[in-house]
Amino acid sequence: MTATATPPSQARAAVIIAGHALRETVRRRVLVVVALLTVAFLGLYALGASFAFEETSEFGGGGFGRDIDQRALTGATLEGLAMFATLFLGAILATFLTMGVVRGDAETGMLQPLIARPAARSTVLIARGAGAATVAAGYVLLVYFVTVAITYATGDWAPDHLLQAGLLLALAAVTITCISLLASVWLTSTAQGIAVLMTYGGGITAGLLGQIGDALGSESLERVSVVTSWALPFEAIYQSALYQLTASTGGLTGFALSLGPFGGARTGGAGLLAWTIAYVAILLGLAVWSFRRRDI
Repeated sequence: MTATATPPSQARAAVIIAGHALRETVRRRVLVVVALLTVAFLGLYALGASFAFEETSEFGGGGFGRDIDQRALTGATLEGLAMFATLFLGAILATFLTMGVVRGDAETGMLQPLIARPAARSTVLIARGAGAATVAAGYVLLVYFVTVAITYATGDWAPDHLLQAGLLLALAAVTITCISLLASVWLTSTAQGIAVLMTYGGGITAGLLGQIGDALGSESLERVSVVTSWALPFEAIYQSALYQLTASTGGLTGFALSLGPFGGARTGGAGLLAWTIAYVAILLGLAVWSFRRRDI
């Protein structure tokens, strides 16, 4: 009688594979390099925030500026910049964690032993993707909360919706991870890294074009932004996370923030959240289907 893998054994295999991938990442010192770069970024951010709030406290605006909460304006702008950098670092981490998951490991001979029974191909792929997504999302959340703590310590300002902004930012990182996982099925490690980071840059650029289009009243630019938001929802999720920073800020301060560098931030609502979750599921389904069809 031939033994077949049961769901519990597949679950155990998935945990083992994910743990192996994380240990391999540590062995290659990827996380060490990321940690050092993150500490340097946080140090620079703390220094910049300290100077920015110090100058803000000495600013005595008159007229229109007198009715604007300069501390809130400074804090929201700084935290918006921090979120932009955090997602960028998270995208790089997600790309490296999934780089060569299929084609790269297949070419080096590391993949073949993993896809032998009892672990199915889908188990291997989803386990590697889940491990990378967990690390990327955790990293983004950690850096986000540290920057919020720095902003609060130096300027006594915190986001209006602290947790919602962080969770949305983490979801954007998970989405980028899934895009990179799908790319790993078909592309070599170098090509995958270039393609994913260019996709990330293109999505963020399209979002900025949408903000410019909104300011100029250009329907064409706005349409490009909307289409990109559906094709690459991590950008819309990122904009929604930015929106949560000042969602409850009104009056002239809210108006001034709408004119700032992150004034185009907008919430996508429940529809965007549902589409992003479905988008991630579609990417995973395509990755598993493609992996099963590949001759390894």
